[in-house]
Amino acid sequence: MHKIYTIAALCLISAYGFAQTPEAAADRIKVLEDRLQFMEQGLTKAIDDLQWHQNLDDIAVIDKVRYTSKPPHVIKNPSGQGATNPLVIQAYTFIPKKFATAKKLPLMVLIHGGVHGDFNTFNWHIVRELLDQGYIIIAPEYRGSTGYGSSFYKQIDYGDYENDDVLAGKRWAVENLPQVDAEHVGIMGWSHGGMITLMNIFDHPEDYKVAYAGVPVSDLIARMGYKTQGYREEFSNSSHIGKDASENVAEYRRRSPVWNAQKLKTPLLVHTNTNDEDVNVLEVEALINALKANGKKFEYKIYQDAPGGHIFNRIDTKLARESRDEVYRFLAPYLNPPNPLK
Repeated sequence: MHKIYTIAALCLISAYGFAQTPEAAADRIKVLEDRLQFMEQGLTKAIDDLQWHQNLDDIAVIDKVRYTSKPPHVIKNPSGQGATNPLVIQAYTFIPKKFATAKKLPLMVLIHGGVHGDFNTFNWHIVRELLDQGYIIIAPEYRGSTGYGSSFYKQIDYGDYENDDVLAGKRWAVENLPQVDAEHVGIMGWSHGGMITLMNIFDHPEDYKVAYAGVPVSDLIARMGYKTQGYREEFSNSSHIGKDASENVAEYRRRSPVWNAQKLKTPLLVHTNTNDEDVNVLEVEALINALKANGKKFEYKIYQDAPGGHIFNRIDTKLARESRDEVYRFLAPYLNPPNPLK
């Protein structure tokens, strides 16, 4: 795909005579590649939004809503007009049709993974399973999600303001969806979404009845140690945390679930997998040990080399379905869906 961007950019430069020097050409190519990349992301998002309706229109009322969260965490010109306005966040909502006459239904806050991921139809079978049980779902596209242009993409804060974006979505749903039972709200996510799940229940336990964190990013300090230099540089630049872990250990700790384990008050289930190629099992084991050290009651399971690695229980294998069923059975007593798994 990178080659396609480069060829397209070169054609545009040649056609319009932008390239006067090699340096100017290189800069122009980079600008045009970025534009083409974000155009592709926007088109992919639009197509995927249609796919949601194709997959789930038979059982759900599907909508896409907008609400506000915190302002951008990095503001180039704080005195500029509207510079400190709250950031607008989009979110998907799914309401199960077969429970349309029910007075109140539990709400599930479902968080996508990927530092620059998005909520896409890779998750559609999970959404269907939750709808079948009678959950209303909100899936926030927190800052940094793909498909919403360059500016929104660059707002990623890696472990801080995204948490607030998700919380704002939960509170929007409680205030604006009349069928939502405000006393029965759960939260769940995998990977980066698992990290956001954990930080939400640690910092706002009053908002959630129960939580599930699958293969969650848990310790940013350890993570920066085993990831590549490029990965470390991406998240220590000025648009993210601003410093690397060695320069600001306290900030990396503040954003890491393992260093906030003492705050747990919410019923919690954690899953991890020993052959996870993204979130090393050592991160999640450190979280488990920290929760135990703080005397917290929670449930967990460490899968041994489960096929699928990082996505082992989000695919379509027998083991994956059994693992998700385990999750649903854990959540149900706290949320009382009208059609829980038997």
